[in-house]
Parts: sequence; C-alpha cells; structure tokens
Amino acid sequence: MRGWAGHPNGTHWSTTLKEQHLILGIGELLWDILPEGARLGGAPANFAVMSGRLGNHVAILSRIGRDDLGREAIRQLDPLPADTSFLQVDPAHETGRVTVALEGGQPRFTIHEPSAWDFAELTDDWVRLAERADAICFGSLAQRCHESRQTIQTLAAQASAACIRVFDVNLRAPFYSSEVIQESLELATVMKMNDDEVPLVLGLLGLPLDEGHRSDRLRLGAERLLEEFPTLQLVAVTRGGCGSLLVARDEWHEHPGIPIKVADTIGAGDAFTAAMIHYLLRGADLATLNEAGNRWGGWVASQSGAMPPLPEVVRAGISAAIEG
Repeated sequence: MRGWAGHPNGTHWSTTLKEQHLILGIGELLWDILPEGARLGGAPANFAVMSGRLGNHVAILSRIGRDDLGREAIRQLDPLPADTSFLQVDPAHETGRVTVALEGGQPRFTIHEPSAWDFAELTDDWVRLAERADAICFGSLAQRCHESRQTIQTLAAQASAACIRVFDVNLRAPFYSSEVIQESLELATVMKMNDDEVPLVLGLLGLPLDEGHRSDRLRLGAERLLEEFPTLQLVAVTRGGCGSLLVARDEWHEHPGIPIKVADTIGAGDAFTAAMIHYLLRGADLATLNEAGNRWGGWVASQSGAMPPLPEVVRAGISAAIEG
C-alpha cells in the first residue's frame, strides 16, 4: 500500500503497512443511546472498526463536539484498530446522538440534530487521504446538511479510479432525498442496502419495481440500478436472517444466511459491508464475499452493540470458516 504520510503514530503501523489496504469510513460518528446505556456507533465508524479488525489500515473521517461524549468517543476508539487522528472537533455543535428503541431486536431510531458531523469540513488532509485510499464508505444520513454533503461527495470524487467507493444507503427518515441518492450513486462503484430499502430507492429514482417472487424482484431491482449508473459494479442487498444477495454486471449470488441468536442488529449491516469490501479488495468471488458478509454480520448481530469486544480466537475462527 502507498505510504501513510502525516500519521502521528507512524511507527505503530510501519511493520504491516505493505500488507494493508487503506480504508476510510466517512460520515457520522455518534452515540446510540440504548435502553441499557450509551454505545458508540455510526455506520461509517462501525464499518471502519470492523475493517480495521480484519487487518486493514483504517481512518475515521468525522466530526465530534468539544464535549464529554466527544472525549469519551476518542477514549473508547483508542484501543480499537481505527485511526482517529483525522477526526475534527467542533467548538459549537455537540457530538452526535441517536436514541434507539429496540422492538423484537430491531432498532428504531430518533436521530438528534444538529450534530457536529453535520458540519464536517473539507480539509487538505482529508483530500490527500481520499486520493490514496483503496476503499471508502459513505452513506446518506451524513449528507442531510449541505456542508457535510459537499464534503463527502468531494472526497468520493477525489478518490482514484481504482478506489472502491461504497455507498451504504442506510435510509433514516426523514434524512434522505432522491437528489442525495442520485448523486451518491453517480460516484459509487459498490452500493449496499437492505431488502426494505430496495423499493424505496427505486421509487426515489423513478425506476420500476418488477412483480414476482421477492428474490427475483430484488435481483431485477439491483440490475436496474446497474443499468442506470455506469460506474456501479456491484449491488449488495442484505435480508436480515434470510441472508443476502450480491448482483454484479455479469453474475449474481444468493446466500441463505447464518443461523444465530440475535442480541440486537445494530452495526450488523456495517460489519457485512466491511467484510465484503475486505475480501473484494483481495479479489474474492461473490460466494466468498457473501459468506464473509454473513459470517461477520451475524456475529455482530449475536452481540450487544455495534462494536462488541472481539476475542482473537473468535476472529481467527470466523476467518477460517470463510476462507476454508
């Protein structure tokens, strides 16, 4: 991988830089306020932490407040394999918060605004990172405000042609629009959404949703998106406990899912995306991408919170199951 200029702890990473890919999680870093207490999260941050746990060199590009929640976010991220040295600190706005109510293990969100990440600024450091990145991941939520939207889309546009640019749709009402979806897909090479989001996205874009069996509708919907957006190369559709569907331009693959006992699903989709991109960067086929996504997404869903502790024996066991 290309050099990691400007990192204040460069020696910490130097022994493994050549084997690692540079991956960026761009967007919201926030606190999920759960019934049992506050848990650190935000889709790009969840994605980044899992990407780091899989052995990549990862940075979180977000903005936090100059407050107790911001300081606690740094403290909790410090032992995790994700670089926080590029986080911005906002003197005027609070660190993001989301109140989460769980219904049958499924989260319902109240997203507070404004938050510090709504005001993420485009900086030279961030642009240089984007230009060197092997993969970036961004979503729709962090584009709800003009400033962060402009920053995210400029970073995606500045990434190299070889960079995997992942648009994780992650629709959170009322914080999305047809314009944001359209502009993001024009920049993306990979798109990820869940099965409930497929008809919403197609409707926002004015594309028809075919009749027929649900699995066929999802696949045909993904194919329509690939036809509509020339830069797009892969569409991933997660289906909760029913697995996932990957659709590329010349092939597709379905996975039935991994049976688990669900604790909560917060962060499971982000783990799926991180695992999928980890193996995509290594040239894996669709079946392996699907297996990896379901294994890691299932593991996170079996735990509480989006960034649960990961014992080395668990990491090694899941990796062996995927690669075996």
